[in-house]
Amino acid sequence: MSMLRPIVVCALLVTCLAAAGSAMWSDSQSPSPITFTDEEKSRILQHSPLPAPPHDASNRYSSDEGAARFGQFLFFDTRFSPDNAVSCSTCHDPAKGFSDGRQLSKGLKVVERHAQALWNVAHNRWFFWDGRADSLWSQALVPLERPDEMGGDRAGIAHAIFRDVRLRAAYEGIFGRMIDVSDAERFPAHAMPVADAPHDPLNVAWRSMREEDQRAINAIFANIGKALAAYESKIISRDAPFDRFVAGLREGDIAKQAAISDSAKRGLKIFVGRGNCRLCHSGPNFSDGEFHSVAPPTLTGEEPTDAARFAGIDKLKTSAFNALGAFTDDPDGAASKRLAALINKPDNWGQFKTPSLRSVALTAPYMHQGQYGTLRQAIEHYSTLADAVQIGHHREKILRPLNLSEQEMQDLQAFLESLTGAPLPENLLRQAPGP
Repeated sequence: MSMLRPIVVCALLVTCLAAAGSAMWSDSQSPSPITFTDEEKSRILQHSPLPAPPHDASNRYSSDEGAARFGQFLFFDTRFSPDNAVSCSTCHDPAKGFSDGRQLSKGLKVVERHAQALWNVAHNRWFFWDGRADSLWSQALVPLERPDEMGGDRAGIAHAIFRDVRLRAAYEGIFGRMIDVSDAERFPAHAMPVADAPHDPLNVAWRSMREEDQRAINAIFANIGKALAAYESKIISRDAPFDRFVAGLREGDIAKQAAISDSAKRGLKIFVGRGNCRLCHSGPNFSDGEFHSVAPPTLTGEEPTDAARFAGIDKLKTSAFNALGAFTDDPDGAASKRLAALINKPDNWGQFKTPSLRSVALTAPYMHQGQYGTLRQAIEHYSTLADAVQIGHHREKILRPLNLSEQEMQDLQAFLESLTGAPLPENLLRQAPGP
């Protein structure tokens, strides 16, 4: 045993010296710190911080805490679906990044698109993948009545609120006295306009109503949308590691700049540099809010048939709840002027809205049909465009293969993961206490 002891000590000494030498070599050969040019810094600073959501003048209740609490209760409430099983949170689940984790979302039935996440929706000027709504409150109304989503109807919703003493009291505490809808001759139990099916019983019932009664139901319906929007405006993704990094870059604070990894910094250089990602994913919300064709394949592998923005504009202009309609609280505001100037054109065919990249790592799958199950797959699409589908003669002129290396794809993904914001307060992630 005594003869082995010097050998063991010697072995340990060699190991320690080797480790020390390795550390010294590693230090001397460590990569240089990631630096940014003045132009890169200027571009990076445009992405943070995320400001407060712009005031929605079309919804006078957008900042009303009572309306937000009422909207939060309704967001998780299933009573407006015929089977009492579907709510807004079915497709916008807080546990799944306010999306649903499915390629094609499912309410009462499977629909044709993936549910967009609700992060920072109050910053949008157009809504849905195809832009068929121009306010958050008018967007919230559409799923309530779509047969394959929640399957409700505006008259039925008005009756449900009026019958529930607490719901009615909550409604009236925000919006004023509710019209008495208990007269079945004036207010059918279920009714709504169905423009493309004149003989639908819901449409027949709607057309049987007097114009002033239709307007009263529409006003109640619009208010429900405005309450939902007041809650959804609180679904904010900010204070991400990237934001701390940008604060450090702005202040010259090295400690704050360490909030993201070197890999994420290299990915950021690609994002604001040769990747040109910022051309569509611009500003603090990482979206230009507009529509583009980025050529992902369809789930079936067949030619695209979704007209997207081209059809969305027509739906928007005929909506009773758009910015030029009777139920906006700002009839002469910016949204109404924007809608009045909106012109449809053939190039809009197949264009989908640019989603925000805030908290994008929480909201897989990606694209309007959830074609890509992971961030890596989405990055590979832009890297090679090998699976790109040409839509007729039209294709984004700025869309070019990036030809990223393996390391560059990893770096770009690390940057996108650094955009995950701080968690929302727990009390916003579940149904508000009953009214």
